[in-house]
Amino acid sequence: MKKQNRLQQLQQKRSSLSLTRTVSFGCTKSLILISCLGIVLLTRNQYVTPFLAAAVQGSHSTQQKHTLSLSSITESSSTLLSTSSLSSSQSSTSSENKDDETEPPVENSEGSSSSRKNGPLKVLFLSADTGGGHRASAESLASQFVIHYPGTKYDLCDFWTLDGCWPYRTLAPAYKHLSKYPRQWRFLYHLSNMRWYEIMQDIHSSVTCERKIRKRIASYDADVVVSVHPTMNYTPIRSLQNIARDTGKRIPFFTVVTDLGSGHSTWFQPEPQKVFIASDRIRKIAKKRGNVPDESLVESGLPIRHDFAVQNENMGGDRTSDTGKSYQRSMKAQLNLNSDTKTILVMGGGEGVGSLKQIVDSLYCTLTKSGIDASVVVVCGRNEKLKTRLENRDWNKILTRPKKKRRRLLKFLNPFKKKNNEDTESSTSHGNVKVVPLGFVTQMAEYMVAADILVSKAGPGTIAEAAAVGLPVMMTSFLPGQEAGNVDFVVENKFGEFCVKPDIIADGVSNWLKDDVALTQMSKNAIAISHPNAAEEIVLEIGEIAHQWMERNGK
Repeated sequence: MKKQNRLQQLQQKRSSLSLTRTVSFGCTKSLILISCLGIVLLTRNQYVTPFLAAAVQGSHSTQQKHTLSLSSITESSSTLLSTSSLSSSQSSTSSENKDDETEPPVENSEGSSSSRKNGPLKVLFLSADTGGGHRASAESLASQFVIHYPGTKYDLCDFWTLDGCWPYRTLAPAYKHLSKYPRQWRFLYHLSNMRWYEIMQDIHSSVTCERKIRKRIASYDADVVVSVHPTMNYTPIRSLQNIARDTGKRIPFFTVVTDLGSGHSTWFQPEPQKVFIASDRIRKIAKKRGNVPDESLVESGLPIRHDFAVQNENMGGDRTSDTGKSYQRSMKAQLNLNSDTKTILVMGGGEGVGSLKQIVDSLYCTLTKSGIDASVVVVCGRNEKLKTRLENRDWNKILTRPKKKRRRLLKFLNPFKKKNNEDTESSTSHGNVKVVPLGFVTQMAEYMVAADILVSKAGPGTIAEAAAVGLPVMMTSFLPGQEAGNVDFVVENKFGEFCVKPDIIADGVSNWLKDDVALTQMSKNAIAISHPNAAEEIVLEIGEIAHQWMERNGK
């Protein structure tokens, strides 16, 4: 038995090492191929055009249309979607062509124009299964299209998985692997963000995949194409240009950037009719890396679920007002939480990953010893094992468990520790802390309204949703490169902090709960930079331009 177990362990280790080597080798090999191709094309300009033309007319495989039903967006209608993976970036075409394409059509009759203005649309979203934020943004936009343009139909297409060659078709599984290894992710993220790499990748993806992607997009017969993924901009723009050349049908293209503080260069191209961004930090990157003209950039905020706009309105736009406080108390009662105590909402992503257990333990001990009555609501996601552990945990043992000694340097670097120690020593009684484990939550807007502090990773969607309801954020982790700017965004706008160590996180949360003035100010700061109606504003602008193009196409 021991030998069999040992053999099984060795086989598991070998398979894990094999996967890591495959991903690393694949990335290295693709980099070499792209670089070689780019050197040939860039050094022999006279052959660029015929080479591209020959490649585009190359062999192609039979395509299958994949559709996936998206969760019902509104009660009145359901939306049909197609799911899949990734794409590429960066382009350089003349702004004169773009200006010519975006020229509004001449209206022949006022009546016919007004009747088409709010008519249904066929919208094609481009996204990939690399984290839940891109799909969530597509869903929030889709719900607004349903509301404002009844009868609209949608598809969500991941053409890299369906039509991409190697290595693009492996990007989704590679992302899932690399996101578990931050060092590998950091290296590849910054490498792919270099300008020379971006140019080579654009050329390679366009030469090898554009023809299939063009056929895929044409098969949807869309009125408008919206990209909510960084790798799905450069090549589909080329495809739409070729469709216009071949058929005469011009389809408008929009990019909705789903990052808050830092964005990969592949997001930004000068050709889209509009590029919707969430912050001034993204505006600077778009102009520097993508040469996006000012008139194309729209600082709309991050599109989030309509539920948060509704909750923002119910609170009167300010959770610190009398109306907001009263509504928060009623929401706590509705969710079976104690209305007379503070509530901390702890999240670890949809899969319930991260050091949630250690964070919850530290919160329980620190709040109890500081004499603070509170409810700690833990969203475990799909991690049923963690949920069961928290439900069956003996919290008295956690209190009596000997605390690990910290190094002096760590104590010195803890900005919350001194004040928290003084308050703990002066406290004569323990607080009443209740831990409430939850599974996968669908009422996230309601729980954020009920909470006084959010403890979570620095995901852009989560931060935007928290800001919409004025909720201060304690960030505990981030994905290097991709989410690093989100931390800066929160800290610079003064509605949260970033900590990694569970004990320091607990100290910070404890101090916030004791300082109502500071907590109120952070809430006001969050509301000031929020855009709860971003999805609606984006959809209305896209819809207006799309209908102009439909008239121009004779629809």
